[in-house]
Amino acid sequence: MARLRKFVAYRRLERPYTRISKYREKSYIRGNPHKVIVKYEMGDQNTDYDLQLDLVSKDQLQIRHNSLESARMSCNRLLETTLGKNGYHLILRKYPHHILREHSIASGAGADRLSTGMARPFGKPVSAAARVLIGDIIFSLWVNKNNLELAKKALRRAQYKMPCSYITVIHDLKKEAAIKK
Repeated sequence: MARLRKFVAYRRLERPYTRISKYREKSYIRGNPHKVIVKYEMGDQNTDYDLQLDLVSKDQLQIRHNSLESARMSCNRLLETTLGKNGYHLILRKYPHHILREHSIASGAGADRLSTGMARPFGKPVSAAARVLIGDIIFSLWVNKNNLELAKKALRRAQYKMPCSYITVIHDLKKEAAIKK
């Protein structure tokens, strides 16, 4: 398998020419690459928690599906080993809809004549990415108050696996419920 290109090649948000239609002749993308994200919801969904922590993006960019899966695994592993499967609820909120394409270029000796190619070629689908805008929530995590520091640490671990910078927003669910009453 070929190496992944650097993230810089796909970081900018541009107009997405990735239409997938149920009619083959109207579909721009002929194949849909396999996404490696295994789960989007982890932990116990039915428990009432005290706090909600959101990992919010500060920039607009694209995040590859393998980066999202790596962040999910590192965050979930820390939470699951310390709190168990019933001590938290974690959701990955972004789905990698956008399909990234590459125009294969010959490399090696004498490839300078071959690699000129077409201007703006469409390329073959190689990967998928989630399009993230400023203020979009990537992960949401629910925990009790006594596990706040561990939850912050878990979301910080997820940050390290993804490009861009993020902030962690904390909501106190018990206070918000009391204000609504």
